Amino acid sequence: MSDGYPRNDAAHSGVDSPVTAKNIGFLSFGHWMDHPESSARSASDSLLQSIDLSVAAEELGIDGAYFRVHHFAQQLGTPFPLMAAVAARTSRIEIGTGVIDMRYENPFAFAENAAATDLISVGRLQLGISRGSPEQVLDGWRYFGFRPAEGESDADMARRHAVVALQALSGERFAEPNPNPMFPNPPGKLRIEPYSPGLRERIWWGAGSNGTARWAAELGMNLMSSTLKDDETGEPFHVQQRKQIEVFRDEWATHDHGFTPRVSVSRSIFAITNDQDRRYFLGSGERHDQVGYIGQTRSVFGRTYADEPDKLVEQLREDEAIQAADTLLLTIPSQLGVDYNVHVLEAILTEVAPALGWR
Repeated sequence: MSDGYPRNDAAHSGVDSPVTAKNIGFLSFGHWMDHPESSARSASDSLLQSIDLSVAAEELGIDGAYFRVHHFAQQLGTPFPLMAAVAARTSRIEIGTGVIDMRYENPFAFAENAAATDLISVGRLQLGISRGSPEQVLDGWRYFGFRPAEGESDADMARRHAVVALQALSGERFAEPNPNPMFPNPPGKLRIEPYSPGLRERIWWGAGSNGTARWAAELGMNLMSSTLKDDETGEPFHVQQRKQIEVFRDEWATHDHGFTPRVSVSRSIFAITNDQDRRYFLGSGERHDQVGYIGQTRSVFGRTYADEPDKLVEQLREDEAIQAADTLLLTIPSQLGVDYNVHVLEAILTEVAPALGWR
């Protein structure tokens, strides 16, 4: 199956041949803060600016507009209305999430909303889902009406919700029809409506470990390698992430899902090209990974790249995970406003990507 995106068929078959060309998107957390120095001072600002940035990014040639989902926080938390609005204002750019926390999702309502949004976009939705990240409140999914079944963890609940959602997105007919319906039913059992053909192949799992990457491959989801990862070997983040990608592709090769998977990584990358960039980011580039704990699990976080374009090119050539992925999501400082973020994206497209063969 070919849809025009760069593929790594050699890597898919186990041969070491990294992807060069990249599908490049932005990833916005949509932070807002009522502060004089913030360009996004309210939820309305954050949402409307996200739409405007998506339109401008499409005009610039960016391939994807992706949004992080956090609940109980001054960030983007309602992805489907936002993505539908972006879909109505654009015509080419991919629209996605990175990621939706499935602990908070009713799988059937999720499938309905996703299919409707995908139909509005005419097949441009790329949905990243996962078990979520550390929350603003304790067990926030309880307030949304969910709780793990007996013997389940909240992570198990998220994976269960994901499996049911995948079945619904596939068009599976499971619901017994009412013998006296308000409107005539087709023969047999009913499925979630609307149904969007092809969307099932555009679901990604946000994996923070080798095991969850393998599980995503088993279920036929694309891989969205997380911004942090369980520290499973003590190696640098980009090396562990590259090995995670290999685990995913090796597992995928043992199944017949009927399509070639995509793999994304996200990075904070800033090309310093003017005085404003220097004021914001000069000296913020980190030469080393960061290490922390999520619960009892030691996790490794990737570094920030911020330097002049020629130096960035040298540094990024050494990032093994970026080289292995076909999709790169650039995290953006949304509170700095639409115009500045367009500049950030344009600098990568014009000053960095061509030198690396990404364009």
